[in-house]
Amino acid sequence: MTNLALTIRLNANDNTVVARLDILPNTHLGNEDVRTSQRIPAGHKVAVRPIAKGEPIRKFNQIIGFASQDIAPGEHVHVHNCVMQDFDRDYAVGADVKPIEYVPEDQRPSFTGYLRHDGRAATRNYIGVLSTVNCSATVCKFIAERFPKEVLAQYPNVDGIVAITHGTGCGMADAGEGYGNLQRTLWGFARHPNFAAVLMIGLGCEVNQIDFLLDAYQIKPGPHFRTMTMQATGGTRKTIERAHEVIKEMLPDVNEYARQPISVSEISLALQCGGSDGYSGITANPALGHAVDLLVQNGGTAILSETPEIYGAEHLLTRRAVDQKIADKLIQRIKWWENYTSINGGEMNNNPSPGNKAGGLTTILEKSLGATAKGGTLNLHGVYKYAEPVTARGFVYMDSPGYDPASATGQVASGANMIVFTTGRGSCFGFKPTPSIKVATNTAMYRRLEEDMDINAGTIVDGEETIEQVGQRIFDKVIEVASGTPSKSEDLGVGDHEFVPWMVGAVM
Repeated sequence: MTNLALTIRLNANDNTVVARLDILPNTHLGNEDVRTSQRIPAGHKVAVRPIAKGEPIRKFNQIIGFASQDIAPGEHVHVHNCVMQDFDRDYAVGADVKPIEYVPEDQRPSFTGYLRHDGRAATRNYIGVLSTVNCSATVCKFIAERFPKEVLAQYPNVDGIVAITHGTGCGMADAGEGYGNLQRTLWGFARHPNFAAVLMIGLGCEVNQIDFLLDAYQIKPGPHFRTMTMQATGGTRKTIERAHEVIKEMLPDVNEYARQPISVSEISLALQCGGSDGYSGITANPALGHAVDLLVQNGGTAILSETPEIYGAEHLLTRRAVDQKIADKLIQRIKWWENYTSINGGEMNNNPSPGNKAGGLTTILEKSLGATAKGGTLNLHGVYKYAEPVTARGFVYMDSPGYDPASATGQVASGANMIVFTTGRGSCFGFKPTPSIKVATNTAMYRRLEEDMDINAGTIVDGEETIEQVGQRIFDKVIEVASGTPSKSEDLGVGDHEFVPWMVGAVM
């Protein structure tokens, strides 16, 4: 890599290497003593040894698939000659657990954030307007959009009013996994530290009743948590007017919060990737993993998710589980997903997406190996259900779909006050109320989408920086944005439409 070779070898045992840039046919790969037989797109794989039909194809010293035909050295390895099939994975629970060298508390860096009365730390200071059901979604949007700007301007410590709306809450069973997901998600947002105050609004007749939520979580409304329904308040206009009066009552108290130094140990970081490519597991994801290690060593928390996108690499996480119970929770979620996709007529390898494949990812095994790198190298301290409050510190896992908005929704509901999102194809992702930092896997995409990307990790494959150097930049950027510097998505105003609770079950 430092000599800007045409290909990148990730492990001596691999029978493929990755093209650093577009490689023409009949090009001699000096480091491998192989000549290409066809064009190899940037980020894609080329065979460097003969691979017989049925033989495992290896990258990262891991199996990413099996040859569906004989593959000669110099051939492009991709979906036309690489397929999925079952193989045994050694879960080896706890085999890679190691002592963590924590930074002494008095030596840990700090960010300037908001300290809530209950001791939790916030990176933003919003008022939230939460809809319990799609029927109240529009009025919640109107409340936020139509709030008098001249009134809000009188409260400079308030970052704004955020409407959290969604497309469900009725036409669903009032029990079961889907209902549990929605209730945990809404309550996670209602108590999120980045919301200093919350107004929750329903229609009044929906399945997801406000009173049911309050009773399930033993919640009592107060000055910073208010509720109303449109039917009881008198319809759209009266609900908007009443909501504006409630928010005006909340503003003085919310404005009392001021930024102050808080230990970086109070950062809970959601780890996301979307629009991945062949470089994701080589640049941005391992660099984010290094930043995660730094955060954990400083007492912070990092939440890895997207269960369909760790599938086939879950054994790398069970090896880091601090006990059998934690490993078993992860294995149980893998089995749940295998059954879930099967009964819905799908399979786990319907991922990667077309864009992922165009970027060089061939199977879910390959994608998962790269995605898991976001979680760093330290011990796994917990496994959580979707949107379940994360109580452990350190590196943890939360079950979720691979669909980025649904996954991030669960992570934020679990308490994440920062997000880092890696992407190889490009993404305009943001997520209010939690700031989202976007990291590009390659320089070409970073240059095309520089207004959307916060950090370029393509410098790793360009030979300009190491994984550790980019990881340190990501860690520093997390502290900077947590302290109030807007991320690119915040500057653009992105993040109002990404709230997507994970719905499981029939729509009735």
